[in-house]
This record gives sequence, structure tokens and C-alpha cells, in this order.
Amino acid sequence: MTLGNYFPWDYMATHNIICRNERLVEASLMADEWKKKCDLEWHLGSNHVPMPDSVDWKTVYGKKPFERNLLKNPRPHDVTHEAPPPEREIPGVPTRDDVPPQLEPTGDFAGWTTSTEVLPYDTNNIPPGAVVCYLPQYRWFSMSQQIDLKAEGLWDELLDKFQPDIVIEDWYEESQLDGSIYELHVKLLAADQQTVLKEHQCMPMENLEKYSHNWKRVSHTFSGYGPSVRRRLPPPPPHLLVMAGSPLLFLLSLLLSAGACVCTGDPGNSSGGGAKQGCFEKVQCSRGILLPVWMPQDPSLGEQVARAIVYFLSLLYMFLGVSIIADRFMAAIEVITSQEKQVMVTGPNGEKTEVTVRIWNETVSNLTLMALGSSAPEILLSVIEVCGHGFESGELGPGTIVGSAAFNMFVIIGICVWVIPDGEVRKIKHLRVFFVTASWSIFAYIWLFLILSVFSPGVVQVWEALLTLLFFPVCVLMAWIADRRLLFYKYLHRRYRADKRHGIIVETEGELTPKGVDVIMEGKYHGNANSSTSNSTVNAVNVESGKEAEQDREEVIRTLRELRQKHPEKDLDDLIELANYAGLQKQKKSRAFYRVQATRMMIGAGNVLKKHTAAEQAKRASGVVAGGDDLSTCAHVSFEEVQYRCSENCGKVSLWVELKGGGGAETFQVDYRTENGSASAGVDYDYCEGTLVFQPGDERKEIKVGIIDDDVFEEDEHFFVRLSNLRKAEGGASTEDAQLVEPLVTTVTILDDDHAGIFSFGCGELCVAENSGLVEIAVQRDSGVRGTVTVPYHTEDGSARQGIDYEHTQGELEFTNEQTCKTFQVRIINVQEYEKRENFYIVLEEPRWLKRGISGSTPEAEEARRIAEKGKPILGEHIRLEVIIEESMAFKNTVDRLLKDTNLAEVIGSHSWKEQFIDAVTVSAGDGDEAEQGQAREPSCCDYFMHTMTVFWKVLFAFVPPTEYWKGWACFIVSILIIGLLTAIIGDLASHFGCTVGLRDTVTAVVFVALGTSIPDTFASKVAAIQDQYADACVGNVTGSNAVNVFLGIGVAWSISAMYWEVKGQSFKVNPGSLAFSVTLFTICAIISMSVLMLRRRPSVGGELGGPKATKILTSMFFIGLWLLYITFSSLEAYCHITGF
Repeated sequence: MTLGNYFPWDYMATHNIICRNERLVEASLMADEWKKKCDLEWHLGSNHVPMPDSVDWKTVYGKKPFERNLLKNPRPHDVTHEAPPPEREIPGVPTRDDVPPQLEPTGDFAGWTTSTEVLPYDTNNIPPGAVVCYLPQYRWFSMSQQIDLKAEGLWDELLDKFQPDIVIEDWYEESQLDGSIYELHVKLLAADQQTVLKEHQCMPMENLEKYSHNWKRVSHTFSGYGPSVRRRLPPPPPHLLVMAGSPLLFLLSLLLSAGACVCTGDPGNSSGGGAKQGCFEKVQCSRGILLPVWMPQDPSLGEQVARAIVYFLSLLYMFLGVSIIADRFMAAIEVITSQEKQVMVTGPNGEKTEVTVRIWNETVSNLTLMALGSSAPEILLSVIEVCGHGFESGELGPGTIVGSAAFNMFVIIGICVWVIPDGEVRKIKHLRVFFVTASWSIFAYIWLFLILSVFSPGVVQVWEALLTLLFFPVCVLMAWIADRRLLFYKYLHRRYRADKRHGIIVETEGELTPKGVDVIMEGKYHGNANSSTSNSTVNAVNVESGKEAEQDREEVIRTLRELRQKHPEKDLDDLIELANYAGLQKQKKSRAFYRVQATRMMIGAGNVLKKHTAAEQAKRASGVVAGGDDLSTCAHVSFEEVQYRCSENCGKVSLWVELKGGGGAETFQVDYRTENGSASAGVDYDYCEGTLVFQPGDERKEIKVGIIDDDVFEEDEHFFVRLSNLRKAEGGASTEDAQLVEPLVTTVTILDDDHAGIFSFGCGELCVAENSGLVEIAVQRDSGVRGTVTVPYHTEDGSARQGIDYEHTQGELEFTNEQTCKTFQVRIINVQEYEKRENFYIVLEEPRWLKRGISGSTPEAEEARRIAEKGKPILGEHIRLEVIIEESMAFKNTVDRLLKDTNLAEVIGSHSWKEQFIDAVTVSAGDGDEAEQGQAREPSCCDYFMHTMTVFWKVLFAFVPPTEYWKGWACFIVSILIIGLLTAIIGDLASHFGCTVGLRDTVTAVVFVALGTSIPDTFASKVAAIQDQYADACVGNVTGSNAVNVFLGIGVAWSISAMYWEVKGQSFKVNPGSLAFSVTLFTICAIISMSVLMLRRRPSVGGELGGPKATKILTSMFFIGLWLLYITFSSLEAYCHITGF
């Protein structure tokens, strides 16, 4: 029996300030002091309870009618409903296999009036002539008790005016009989002990198909019973039908609870859900999935507070553990979704380019693996709670999902609006995807209300549960369609603008195939691109991939240019380090990255970007040192030049062989010999072979080859000299300490000395990198070296323009007698382009004699002049050199390297167990500016504290496989199993914490569990809001996550349970009360919040996040107010202060 309308938290607070020390000297307390003591004990005045001075407050305080069971001897059988029902056989009755066991009521019935009533046999269904061998014996066993409320310490004004609620509660054993074997009759009598003010009767019927030998609970609340109630009398007494062998227990508990509403349970429901528990009844702790109940069940106030503190701190520590393993889980997801492949992108000009693209679509990954990673605790809690409690619905899992959705929608977005720097805004870029995910997130909760309260109230059917789960892939598909602009988008005709040089598509809309695409290049309309690229296979992936790859390259190039201008004194390696860090900061980051970064900053694991950059720098530094040891241990032998030139009248040509590196203490020998080319040994040169000996300290050796001269005009000829058989001087064949390297063969060209020469470039085409600066251009003099000759030259534009791509150059080259080659320089202008192919030309003009060496007019001189005229200088084959300016491969490789280094999967992933254990025991500085002189910031006291608090979890989770294994899948599988285990423990701790402090699971889930699981997401979204250029990373991901949480978390759990009970031929029952109310309230608030975000896109604000300071503050306060409104109304409904559904 319970007196209500008092709040449990008031009761707890009061007990914290009321001293129960019995050593108080009661004689010193006056009547007013006892009255004040009662008021402080039960908050009577604050609840408007009449407190007349005529009441004996000392007696009231001594009887304590508000915190005790008013029944005398409420447990006559000495059995509680926490223990299993008894199965005691009656002595003297033989045991038979074909009849139930014989039981009878036992116990101390002091304070109760007991009686029995034998029921007659029912022989109506016995066929005539049948022999009856056994008939069960039925009788009623009745217990009754009358309670005088005034004698228990209550007063007239309280009963007549305030009329506290009186709560009746009882437990009975479930029966196997078809019929009612238990009855409860309760009457409220007036002061005359005759007038019945209120009456309640309970005669539950059993469902034989659901018998489980458990206790069943019944309860009822008397309220508004009118004045003059003085006694509670139960005539006729509560009955238990006693069958010779039926289960038996009668336990009538009149409990004091701070509440007014107790709903009568449905004893026939055993599939979960059932009736809602008493709104203000004392919350009893029950065994969790993994954790047992902390006994005893009714601790003292001090022990109760201690237990609550232990549970609360344990919850916080478990939340830290889940956050850390979720960090590993999200890193695995980032690695999985960052997998890349090579695709060919065909531009409008038909040119194909190979680019690297990600396999996973960003939208799909955000709504699947990313959403699962960030919401894994909430989703798994819902599934584990159902599976761990006999496939019965619970309040903790669904309540956490709805509460987490409310926290994400209102608090996280409110914080993100606030943290944007003043004057800046963040806008949603992919508005189509946002509309899809926002619509689905609101529909998800409307759908929950429909299946709970409209389609089949209180029952979740199999088709409803499966359809809820099926909505998940439908939501992902629709978001992907919106992202890819499919369906009706393909019927829209769009023009594509391409880069005038490269044909890179820079704007896409509508259909992404060649059909229906107009291409505008160099300002001219080229019509349908299909006409010129009919054989191309441009598709959506290629177009978007080309666009994204080009944008990434342009961003890296722009960063390198800016850094070179800002730090002209730094070399390329330093610029690469700066560009790598800047690229990581600017790169669009995934939801997984922000979650991992927030967690690691929170637990003292450091800034992932800075740690990655420092590690890469150290790796490259160690690589440079290691690579320089080659020449110190092994000598290299080769020719100094790959080609030598000489005139045929030079007599001998000298060739030089060099030795580089080595220890300098060994003597090496190497053989050489000449080989014919177009020149023949004995005709054009002297054959020779021999051995060169390098003594310690020798660096070069000379080879001389004789050249044979003649007076015949002929083409230039060549022969070869080859090195072989490098060995140590001792004669051993080992070349362990030395090796032949290129060039080990040199070419000797013999130039004719009887002709002035043929002048030309060595080839018709020369490719140079745009960063070459001054390029030397060589003009060759072949087939003669006689006399002094001048050769004019000049440059001409091609696709490259002088002054933009190169500097115009012109002049004359003067070849002296026997000079075979002359060079001049052309400056190439470096504009730092990733892809470039521009050309210009260098043209040789007619050569002319400058000094012939023949004078006089004698016949001999004329003959010599005539012969010399035949050998005058002429132009050769290649007189127009095409110079092709290409991109710098060093610059291109740098850009590619930076693009690869800025793969965030490499940043947050792990490569070995050694790396994981080192990171686990290392404390690093969190975010912040660098220290002076470029030194890294030292860890703060907070970093050390958080590292100390979490080092156990970090070392434990270092055993999880690194993300390098199985492309992240090994880490993914192990991490989700660990998250499931920790989530089960969190569910038990949360439930035990709630029952310890007197909170129901609904309130615990909405406030504490939802808050704990969402804290890492809050930090991640804050960082994303500040660092990202757009609002998609925080706003768009919230809506998508909320929808996925319902479809996966509730869809999976309810599908399993609905199918389980369907197989057993029963229904899966879910109490629609609190959940339906919370869902409806959240849906209304979500629609309001989405409308506010859309209004903020107006020009006066400019975007969903940030904006003018006043607007920003008002929006944040409004969103947080919505959350406070949600949890307040949800709590009030849970305790029946307002009516739910």
C-alpha cells in the first residue's frame, strides 16, 4: 500500500540532509520542531499538504507512513518475487508421473486472517460409464487484513483534502490451469467502516501456451477517492485457488512510492512489453545480461549513494573504453572506404587519362559504414538488449536511439552553429542529399509511431519490423541517386564547359554520358560530344573522377606555389613537408576522421595530422641516410663520357675510365677492347685491347686509340670501346667490393676533316621540363670540320608563346676549324602546371664561311678553291628543332606524392602491432599552436591525466589487428565484437544506475546513455564545423545517422524478436506509451529545427552554421532549448505527470 504524489529525487535529497542519528534527544524537540522535521523529511509544504498544528507530528515522524509498507507481515511465506517460485511436495502423498506435484501454503501468517474453502468437483465433462481414478482437489486459501490509515500515522486533513494516491501491488505465481487461480479484492472504507468509497478486483486469466513458471505482477492505484477514507479493508479477502498440487504464493506488498499512477498489468503477456510499469513505483533492480544485481536490494541511504557513485563512474569509464575502440573501428572504416582503383577518364577531345578514384561512393559510405561506426554503441545496445532478455522489448535500447537522435539533432547542431568564427558561415553543399536524408530521418520516427500506435497498437508484426529494416537500403539507394543525379536528372540537357587546353570537364549536371552532352571548348560550341568521341566510354564515374582528381591536383599546386612564395629560402623537401601538412588540413575529411581525431585529442593521443607528418619526415630522413651508404662500401667503374668525338687527323683519341667510391684500399683490374661500328678496325682506327689497373688512390685511367687519316670525302663513322671483367688484382673472380656501372660502353665518332661540315640539330624534337630554366641547345657539325663557319638561328612560336612559356632567342654560332659542336641557351619559363605539352621551334639559317684559309689567284689556288667549294658548309636534315615543353616530372611527382600522403586512411590507420603498442603507451600533446622555434608543443597536465585514465583501454585495444591487415576488415570485425561486449556491460550498468537512484530505463536512456554515447560525436562535429568549408560534415551526417539508427538499431532488433515470437505462434508486444510519446515529440521538434536551418540559408544569414553573432547565439539557444524541452517532457510522461499515448 502506497501513498503517492511525492517525487523520488526530493526524497533522496531530503535524506542527504536529515540526520537519522538516534542519539538525538527527543525530549528537547518541541512540536514545531517535529513538524519542521516531517516537512524536511517528506517535503510536505512544498507539495501543498495541509499541516495543522493539532497533529501529533512526533508520532507521525515515528511511524513514517510515507516510506514503509503499511501491511503487517507483508511476506507471510518468507518468499520474494526475486527468488524462483517454490516447488514443495506435501509429505505423505505419493509422487505420480501423471499428476502435478502436491503443494500447500506454508509460512507465518501472523497479522493475517486466513481461511479455506473446498470447491465441489466438476463432473459435467465426465462421460457416462467412465471410471474415475483420480480427481484434483481444489480449494480457496484466503488471506485478509484491515489497515487503519489514521493508526498508521496519517491525519484527517491529509486524507480528506490532499487525498494521496494509495498504491496496491502484489505478485503471484503463473499457473498451468485454464482459469483464474488468483484473486485480489481491495476496498477503501469510510470512517464508519461500512461505506465503500473505492473497490478494486483482480482475477487474471492464464495463457497456458506461455507458461514459464515465473512471478506475475498486479498493481492498482486509488486516487480521487473523496473524503472520509480511514480504512483499507479487503472483504472478501484475496483468494488463491489451491489445487492439490497447484503453485501457491500470496505476497501483498503495500509499498510507499512517490507517484500517483500505477497501471494494472496483463498477467497473460509473456512476450515482453506488456503493460507499462508503475509510474512512481519503486524501481527494482534486476539481473542484467552480464552483470548480477548488487545485493542486498534495499540498502541504506549511505550505501545507496555509494552504489550510485560506483555505477556512475563505471559508466563514464566504460564510455571512454567504447570511444577508444570506436576510434579503432572508425579507422578501419576509413581504410575500407578509402580503397582506390585506376580508371580511364575520356575527355571531350577523345584523350584518355588514367586517374585514381575511390571505390566507395562518399554518400553510400557515410550512410552505411560511417553511420554504423559512429552509432555502433546505440545500435548494438538495442540489439543486445532484445536478444539478452529473451527477445522481449526493452526501454534502454530504443530510448537510447531516440535520445541520441535528439541530442544529435538539437545539441550537436546547436553547438556547431555557435562555434563558427564570427562573420563566417558554413553552408550545406550537397543539398539534394541533405533533403533526402533529412526526409528519411523524420519519416523514420513517424514510421515508428505508426507501427506502435496506429497499425497494430502495442504489437510489432513481422512485416512491420522487416519493412523497418528494409527502409535502410532504400534510404541509401535514394541518397545515392540524388548524389549521382540519376532518374529524372538524366532527362535534363546540360552543357559542359571544358578547360581550353586539356578538355577537363569542370561542370557536370544532368546525364553524364556522351549522349545529350554539349561541350564548349575555347569559347566555341562543339555540339554533342558524341560526334567526336563516338568510341569513348565516358560514364558517370569517369566524369566525376576526372573532375575530383583535377580539383585535388589544382589545390596541391596552388598550395605549393603559395608556400614557395612564402618560403623562398626552403628547399623542396621542406616545402613538401609544409605542403603535406597544409594538404591534410585542407583536404575534405570524412566522418570517420573527425571522430578518430576527436577521440585521440580527448584521451591524450595527440594531433593525428602532426604526428603523421612528423613520422613521415623521420621516415624520409632515415631513408636518405640509409641510401647514402652504397658508394662507401662498393666501388663503381665506368667511362666518364658515353660518347667521344674526334677528327680523322687527330692521330689518337683519349678515352677516360673512372673509379668512384669504395674504401680506397683495394686494387682493381678491368679489361677493355674496341668493337667495330660503321668504322672498321685497320681502315679507320687501330684495334686495341688491354687491362686497366686501378691502384689504391687511383680515380681515373686513360685509354688511347689510334685514328687513321685519309683525303677522301666521307660520312662520319664510329666505333665502340667496351669495359668487362672487373676484378680484384689478386686474380679472384669476386666483385663483391666493386661493380661495372653505366656507361660501360662508349662510342667514338670519327669526323671527316676534308669538308666544312653539315650543320644540324641532333634530332628533330626535344622535350624539356618547364622547370628546366636555361636549356642548352646543341648544333652538330658532321661530315667535316674544316674552316671557320657561322650558323644563324632564331626561335618561333608554336602553341607555346614567347614571354609566357619561353623567352625569345636569336643569334649566330661560330664554329672554329675542327670544332664539331656548339651550344646556345634558351630560357624556359616555369608556370608550374601539372599537365603541360606546349611547343615552339628553333630554326637554323644558312651557314656561311667566315674564314676559308685560301688566297691568291694562281691556278693552284683556283683549283683549291674549286675543291673547297665542293666542301662548303651546308644544312643537314634537322634544321628545325621542335622544343616541347612538358610538365616537370619532379613537380608532378611531388603533387602525386602529396596526393598520396594526404590520404587520410594512411593518417589514422595503423600498420603494425608494434606501432599500436608504442602509440598506446605514449602521451602526446593535443591540439594547439607550435612552441617557439618550431618545436612541438609539450603535453599538458590534462593530456597526462587523460592518458593515465585511458592507458588500460589503449593497451588492451592495441591487441586489435592493425588496419593494414585484410585492407581494414580484420580490425573492423574484431572491433565491432568488442564494442558489442562493452555495450552489453554499459546497458547493465545504466539499468542498475537508474534503479539505484530511482530512475526508469526510459529516462536513463534518454539522458545518460544517449549523452555518453554522443559526446565523441559532439567533439568531432565541432572540429568539422570549424575546419570544413561546408556544413555537410556535421549537419548532413546528423540527419543520415538518425535515420540509419532507427532502420538498423530498431529494425534489426525488432525483426529478430518479431520472427522469434511468430515462430512460437505468439505476438511481439511493445508498450507504445513512452516510446511513442518520445518519437512524436522528437518528430515535431525535428521538423521545427529543419525549418530553422532552411530559413538560415536566406541572404540575411547565408548558411546553416555561423552567421551574425546575434543570430548565431539565438539559433544555438533555440536548438538547445528544444533538447531540454524534449528530455523534460519525456521524463514527465515517463512518470505520468503528463499523459502519453
